[in-house]
Amino acid sequence: MKSWMIAVICLAMAIGVMAQPLDDTATCAISVTVDNIMEWSGAFLDIELLTMATQDAAPTGTQTTTLYTNGNVDITADNTDNSQLTKTTDTLVTSYSLAYNGNGVAATGGSSVAYTVHSSFLSSASVVTHVSLDGAVDVTLGAMAQHDAGNVADAGDYTATQTLTASWGTQ
Repeated sequence: MKSWMIAVICLAMAIGVMAQPLDDTATCAISVTVDNIMEWSGAFLDIELLTMATQDAAPTGTQTTTLYTNGNVDITADNTDNSQLTKTTDTLVTSYSLAYNGNGVAATGGSSVAYTVHSSFLSSASVVTHVSLDGAVDVTLGAMAQHDAGNVADAGDYTATQTLTASWGTQ
């Protein structure tokens, strides 16, 4: 009877040895470096102002584009004659404004800039403060046309080009 018991124990041990091995894993570390990024999503769409039909008309319009950034940025503007609404030799009083969808505290952004005549618009840079985990800010450019006080401009189409430049600010 003892030999029968030894055979059963040996058979049970052999079955235990033949069980599948435990799972095995292989790991792979992955890394990437993100550079400093500051880029516009694209140009602003054209701003088409309403027709000026009276001396006191002051039509305004806006367009928005996105600035992607993972750092603080300064935005400056073109203050040259290129940014003034012009028809041949006649000009209109041309003013610009700037707004952001973030305030630089809770979300990437900055302080709004009220309408300012083209020649001094953003003469001091508008500061965009980056907030961690928020790498995009909508930038809204506003344009306004007016006649000179006590005068009306020649009839016709007036054009201007405003260029905003983003550059690295204080980090």
